[in-house]
Amino acid sequence: MTKKKDLIFSLILLAAAIVLVAVLDRTLPQTGIVMTVLKKGCIYSLVAVSMNLLNGFTGLFSLGQAGFMLIGGYTYAILTIPVADRASVYQYFDGGIVQFSIPFWAGLICAGLVSAALAWLIGLPVLRLKSDYLAIATLGFAEIMRAFFQWDTLGPLTNGSNMLRKYPSFSTLMFPFIVAAICIALIVMLINSSFGRAFKAIRDDEVAAEAMGINLAHHKRMSFCISSFFAGVGGALLAMYQTTIQAQAFKSNMTYEILLIVVIGGLGSVTGSVLATFLFYAASEWWLRFLDSPMMIGDWQVPLLRSGFRKVVFSVVIMVIVLFARQGIMGDHEFSLSGLIKLFRRKGKGASANEQV
Repeated sequence: MTKKKDLIFSLILLAAAIVLVAVLDRTLPQTGIVMTVLKKGCIYSLVAVSMNLLNGFTGLFSLGQAGFMLIGGYTYAILTIPVADRASVYQYFDGGIVQFSIPFWAGLICAGLVSAALAWLIGLPVLRLKSDYLAIATLGFAEIMRAFFQWDTLGPLTNGSNMLRKYPSFSTLMFPFIVAAICIALIVMLINSSFGRAFKAIRDDEVAAEAMGINLAHHKRMSFCISSFFAGVGGALLAMYQTTIQAQAFKSNMTYEILLIVVIGGLGSVTGSVLATFLFYAASEWWLRFLDSPMMIGDWQVPLLRSGFRKVVFSVVIMVIVLFARQGIMGDHEFSLSGLIKLFRRKGKGASANEQV
């Protein structure tokens, strides 16, 4: 009964979110700062949840998310650029070698599939490593991919160090919201399935999981590929949002930001990753933006307020959160009706105890 109530509660929240997004889409300017934060929040929440599936639910410390986003973004762009525009996009490479175009929805699926296929190949040797060694190997893979896609020899396919553009993009908030919501829902269903329970068993104790009959190599590879699939879809959404894509932008800093979001939200919490994503981009790109502008109070100029000071303050805020909330916003819990009831009951018991004292 509790699970049924939680499902109804989640559906109500989703319906309310859809209505809110539709209203915001009609009332807010598409190029405004609020809409920018919301669109980036939708895209990166998907990527953060995909990383949490690997790091938080399976216990594999991977830092290759930016590389798989790059692969997904480039796959989408290469396959969806209209044939008539390829000559101008690939002007330095005789129009490129791909001379066909597929619909945007097929491009999104292909972005995920190509990322997952490469993850399977990379995972064969890399997933034998553990802990820091796995992190270093996947981070190296992401950096290699960034250099590889800028290699002029692959220019007829990737356009070398030049940008890819003129592919289908989106202008409304509803599109990234729907795609991200569907993908996150699929991840949640996977986590609550027998495969998800196997992932958690591997995270908790590999020896005990193997003794229970769980194929460690198979399930690790499955988690790695599924996480990479959704990271590839997230990369395609990012390419659509930016309207251009260039490999140089997919640096290791992008992976570090996503990992930071996952840690702030809570390892092993899907709703924590989603909430932390929107809070992260709202704080870094909206709420603290005034710190980058000089401020005068009469004839006195407020010190330190200048370009770049926003990042300093934001870094301090992040450090405070990590130090005093080591389990993250949600820990390993989810935002659900049963969770809220337990929280209020705990507060109620605490209040009663204080009254008795």
